[in-house]
Amino acid sequence: MLDYPPKILIAFAETLSGNTEILNWLLANGYPELAALSSAICGSEQAFVWLMRNGYPQYAALDQAIDGKVEAYNWLVANDFKILALLSDACNRKPEAINWFEKNDLKIFLVIAAKVHSYRENKTFDYHKLHF
Repeated sequence: MLDYPPKILIAFAETLSGNTEILNWLLANGYPELAALSSAICGSEQAFVWLMRNGYPQYAALDQAIDGKVEAYNWLVANDFKILALLSDACNRKPEAINWFEKNDLKIFLVIAAKVHSYRENKTFDYHKLHF
């Protein structure tokens, strides 16, 4: 994720607040993987599958690691995606990850982590959306 310009990462963070206009902009302007990651984090299984089928398993693993899947977190670490593993930790409010991003002047990742955390904290369970 370090390869993206800061304005793209900021745009990605905004999609996590439900900004569909920016989500569509990411899709139309060469960043479908970030749009899919945002959708996966927000619960879309279709977006998760798209990430896996289109060469972005690291983002699919990030989505799963944020949700506490140890296997996905371990995969990120084993495959040298340290930033993504740290991001999943920051999304889960782990102080050592937050401190690492602050120390390394990568505050945009703290913005992303805060947006993910806020989304997850404010999400309500709707039994009407259960898949059988």
